[in-house]
Amino acid sequence: MKNSSVMNSRNAVCVIVHDKEAERIAAVLYAARNWSPQPAWTLPGGKAEPGEALDEAAARELKEETGLLVDPADLALVHVIHVEQGWDQAGQFVLFVFATDTWTGELTNPEPDKHLTAEWVTANHLPEPAFPTTTQALAAYRDGGPSFSRHGWPVTIA
Repeated sequence: MKNSSVMNSRNAVCVIVHDKEAERIAAVLYAARNWSPQPAWTLPGGKAEPGEALDEAAARELKEETGLLVDPADLALVHVIHVEQGWDQAGQFVLFVFATDTWTGELTNPEPDKHLTAEWVTANHLPEPAFPTTTQALAAYRDGGPSFSRHGWPVTIA
């Protein structure tokens, strides 16, 4: 049996970088992939590595996808989404959504093989098409809650 610290992580992170003065956020346009048949807008983020702290994973992914630098201490957890089926069709995962209004650096597209562009977009909503979980996370952040939601799970009645 594998040690749990070396198993694949099923935790994902994303960061809402909110320029409150200009009312805009950083977003990336993913190119079409095997798990996304058309390009789609999303928040910068990705998978946490096994053994990696979630806030550090969020800061790392933000730097890798946008060139923006943030201190993990400046990230606030604003939403959690339990996703029934992951991007890789390997089952459920948990998306931890962080937000910050403190960063350094210039928004760039350091991964042109993965993203068509990285841009500042209006803080109210992402351009279409956007990943549903990203839209869900941004709405929860904008509206002040809830702190938890689900995506893809059947509705259950108590």
